[in-house]
Amino acid sequence: VAAQLRSCGIPFTIIDLRDAFHHNVASLRASVQSGFAKQTFIPYSQTFGENFLQGRVVRINPEAQVVVLDGGKEVRYTHLIICTGSDGPFPGKFNIEASCQTAIEKYDAIVAEIQAANSVIVVGGGSTGVEMAAEIRTEYPEKKVTLIHSHIGLADPELLPCVRQQAKEVLLQKGVELLLGQKVSNLKDLKLNITQKDMLIKTDKGTEIVADLVINCAGNKINSGAYSSTLSGHMAENGALKVNEHLQIEGCDNIYAVGDCADVNEPKMAYHAGLHAGVAVTNIANSLSGKPLTSYKTGNVTMLLAMGRDDGVGQFNGIRLPRFLVTQGKSKGLLLWKSWREMGQKAPST
Repeated sequence: VAAQLRSCGIPFTIIDLRDAFHHNVASLRASVQSGFAKQTFIPYSQTFGENFLQGRVVRINPEAQVVVLDGGKEVRYTHLIICTGSDGPFPGKFNIEASCQTAIEKYDAIVAEIQAANSVIVVGGGSTGVEMAAEIRTEYPEKKVTLIHSHIGLADPELLPCVRQQAKEVLLQKGVELLLGQKVSNLKDLKLNITQKDMLIKTDKGTEIVADLVINCAGNKINSGAYSSTLSGHMAENGALKVNEHLQIEGCDNIYAVGDCADVNEPKMAYHAGLHAGVAVTNIANSLSGKPLTSYKTGNVTMLLAMGRDDGVGQFNGIRLPRFLVTQGKSKGLLLWKSWREMGQKAPST
């Protein structure tokens, strides 16, 4: 969003609780490959300079047109784009106040935990869990990896059934053991992301498994903390903000929501967030110049799953893609080049 605003010549301030942009698409690769994490965090200040402000937004005041940070600082706006995203368990998500270096160290630490474990349980068979299990078995084929999922179908329900089946087949080919239709019943009692011999994992179907490491990839939720107190009347049940076709919050013409926090009927993914950003920035530019606003239209689902660095499944505009195309297009480089290019910086060497 900020890069597009700058290219349009629109003055802006970008506020984030981290000091670097996290290329979240590559977070699971950073969990299995030592030294990879430094490629996934891109410092804001080098790109945006004084336009970047580090802090946590705790409240939005639409009447006064200010956002309030946790230290009490107020930042005024004429237009506001909310892109708070969603939160979930580490390592799939990293949404804590931390320096770039601390974040990198945290990912390098979980690489060491996975390397030390002989057997790993991945909890949750949505897209994140599927990719996590595949990443581990790709890098460490000698490790026993079991994926436990409360539903029978894997990955995102909005994917074509044939793509979901393909994801299952790739996991089985890689040697991942699947426990489907079962929910871990003692998750709260387990130490997550720390290797500890002979942990006992129980499911609601009475299954018991012993493993060294448990990684939770279930339970993503919308990050609504910044706006829940003042925009609660504009929120859907899941915490996302209700928007019109222009991605404006209903009743607030100068506030836009993009990405996971926008209540749009489509899978929550970076690809769609990028499309939202283009519409929101265009509409701010158009509103300033008196031009008509553009609309966001959902299309057939496009989603690519990286099944480790050497395989992938997915679909484009509702049509299944060959695995080799997904591997070339996403799995090998995880689109890191795109984020570094948009931030106008050169990626560190591996």
